[in-house]
Amino acid sequence: MKFIAYYRVSTRKQGNSGLGLDAQRAAVATMSDAPLLAEFTEVESGRDNDRPQLKAAMDYASLTGATLLVAKLDRLSRNAAFLNQLIDSQVPIRFADMPFADRFMVGMMAQVAQWEAEQISKRTKEALAAAKAKGTKLGGDRGNITAIAARGRAASACMRTEAAQARAALVMPHIDAARASGCVSLREIAAYLNDRHITTARGGVWYAASVAKLLS
Repeated sequence: MKFIAYYRVSTRKQGNSGLGLDAQRAAVATMSDAPLLAEFTEVESGRDNDRPQLKAAMDYASLTGATLLVAKLDRLSRNAAFLNQLIDSQVPIRFADMPFADRFMVGMMAQVAQWEAEQISKRTKEALAAAKAKGTKLGGDRGNITAIAARGRAASACMRTEAAQARAALVMPHIDAARASGCVSLREIAAYLNDRHITTARGGVWYAASVAKLLS
């Protein structure tokens, strides 16, 4: 298992003094005996969802296949919708104050947002039922199934391309760093990425060929 720690304090004074950070580090330390790959510290209000250090931590965890460790749930966010978005990401997250919490338990913090979504879905179903009662034809083959299927395949291909581009955008700064450190060949760049536990999109190790494919 690989781990990355994320700490947050609310004020610059707390960040400079270390107030609150020591307790968070101690809490995170109880969650794993393995050395942390990295630690990210944010000095920002919990009401602000625009947090560069949190994004950096999530990106690095995604690249390395690591789990994000957080001391307390409220250190990550107090905003239910934002919290739900983070939990739904591909990065596993564990909390020291709820070490055995599963997706359901953490998701309880986002119940208000989920309730709103359920109400929208309910109103949509009621509107469709009303339209059907009036004789409006819903669904079925209207002679455009082939065209719809083609659009679906194109959309799927577009999503895969966008995902590959997003992954490349995360990796490129590390490739630039490898070059800046003196790595010249594709093999050296691959070794640099592997040494930092950064995986390929499929979770594998880097080779010269996979680096070349990403750069192309």
